[in-house]
Amino acid sequence: MTRIGVITFPGSLDDGDARRAVRAAGAEPVALWHGSHDLDGVDAVILPGGFSYGDYLRAGAIAAHAPIMAEVKDAAAKGVPVLGICNGFQMLVEAHLLPGGLIRNAHQQFIRRDQKLRIENASTAWTSEFSAGQEIIIPLKNADGGYTADAETLKRLEGDSRVAFRYVGVNPNGSLNDIAGVSNEAGNVVGLMPHPEHAVEPGFGPGTPAAMRSGVDGLAFFTSAISATLAAT
Repeated sequence: MTRIGVITFPGSLDDGDARRAVRAAGAEPVALWHGSHDLDGVDAVILPGGFSYGDYLRAGAIAAHAPIMAEVKDAAAKGVPVLGICNGFQMLVEAHLLPGGLIRNAHQQFIRRDQKLRIENASTAWTSEFSAGQEIIIPLKNADGGYTADAETLKRLEGDSRVAFRYVGVNPNGSLNDIAGVSNEAGNVVGLMPHPEHAVEPGFGPGTPAAMRSGVDGLAFFTSAISATLAAT
């Protein structure tokens, strides 16, 4: 069975939800600790949402230097799938595993909404079970979610199809080019601001035209990672 590690940092809020999502997808969740230097042989890694280290300095800045991040960087370089969700995305850009940065929302307020996204790249380790152009709805909640990068970086991301997700209908935080998430060149490292782990079980996800709280669009993130790890073996 695929084993997916979820790292807990001081201030993590959604690590339990991420482990639950991994289990719902059919993999074994493995709890990992920020102070460890051991990934316990997992097949993939998730950096969950929250407010790691109180978001002091910048969101994700201190967590990017946590002991376990050295192991995450080594694993990512070897092709292990790594997903950063919200605060985890902030950690990935602070650790230079992904380009750009996340800044305060344009309206200067925390936002919580069910957000429509478009899958721009369906060939990453975390998106292979989607179709390019597919629109999904998953929850969003952040205060520092505005994606930013210099013009050259944006041009490279767009040209290399490394924009993985784009906001549809409304840009909730002022992200440049409506970018909701990006990948590294190899496609094994992905970060996004919305929370797929909150849309994996009927009755607990976002509302859909079919029924309230019936959305499970987030599940394919985790089943995609399982497929990626099986393909690599």
